[in-house]
Amino acid sequence: MEFNGITLVTGAAGFMGRHLVEFLVRKGVRVRASARPRKDTSFFDRLGVEYVPADLTKPETMPRLFEGGVDRVFHLGAICNFSTPYELLYPTNVNGVKLITDLALKSKIKRYIHVGSTSVYGYYRGVPFKEDRLPDPQDSYGKSKRDGENEVWRLIKEGLPAIMTRPCTVYGPGCNDGAGKAFSRPSSIRAIPGRGTQLLSNVRAEDVAGAVFHLSLMDAAVGQVFNIAEDAHPTLEEALVLSSEAFGTRPPKLHLPLWLVKIVAQVDGMVSARKGRIPDLELDAVKYLYDDYVVDNSKLKSTGYRMIYPDFRESMKQMREGYRLNAG
Repeated sequence: MEFNGITLVTGAAGFMGRHLVEFLVRKGVRVRASARPRKDTSFFDRLGVEYVPADLTKPETMPRLFEGGVDRVFHLGAICNFSTPYELLYPTNVNGVKLITDLALKSKIKRYIHVGSTSVYGYYRGVPFKEDRLPDPQDSYGKSKRDGENEVWRLIKEGLPAIMTRPCTVYGPGCNDGAGKAFSRPSSIRAIPGRGTQLLSNVRAEDVAGAVFHLSLMDAAVGQVFNIAEDAHPTLEEALVLSSEAFGTRPPKLHLPLWLVKIVAQVDGMVSARKGRIPDLELDAVKYLYDDYVVDNSKLKSTGYRMIYPDFRESMKQMREGYRLNAG
């Protein structure tokens, strides 16, 4: 598939959105970036990218996103945390998907790529998450992402040329939200939750950008779903130690029982709610630490995509070099 028109990126001001916009610009793609109205558009101005503000919860702001010949959409716009209740997630993560896909279908775009989350799978059941596992989300965020996916599946039946993707824990330069921030910047984590032997699945933001772009070019990917994850599965303790080494903080050594971590998370959640912010330690995120969390990426790799950062250990070495270079 060739794209000669405009490629629209929603959620472009977010962590993953910025990485994708930069990736597309390097590929010579004509990009239209969109997110909620903002005063500072210097990031997009520097890249020479058109910025069109719109709000997924305000339908009247969205039709202009498709003006002028848009032929491909990467939809990243979403609220991404475990603390926001479902009724507040719904307008963006579910109804916002309905609005953007309805417009995409009416505009007869060539490709719609939906960036979802492995949170739709729910808790681990002893085997790696594969795309054929039925969604069984156990928290408000996961349920909102599942219901958003269902809006896409509905329009696929009506002819929308859509591709579904499910990144796992995303980390990388500039990450300040979600679980991935623990591996993306200096952290205040001083203890290892639980036994520390839980296996993790992570993915660099650069690989999310590379994978969704790669899939967008494939006709055979339409109507399918793909996990996006690294090849390696470090333990929680190893990941936290590597992160501390990368950013020059004291490595955690004390193991904190998960029941106590949950209490700390509950207290942090109450304090954060009063201050109107998302807590660093979210209770629903802690619940995922009781077991491994391994995501299978074989379907993505079978399409010919080669990971930019396949191994978490090597990735953290690169993060360390980049952090020290910028700090110096």
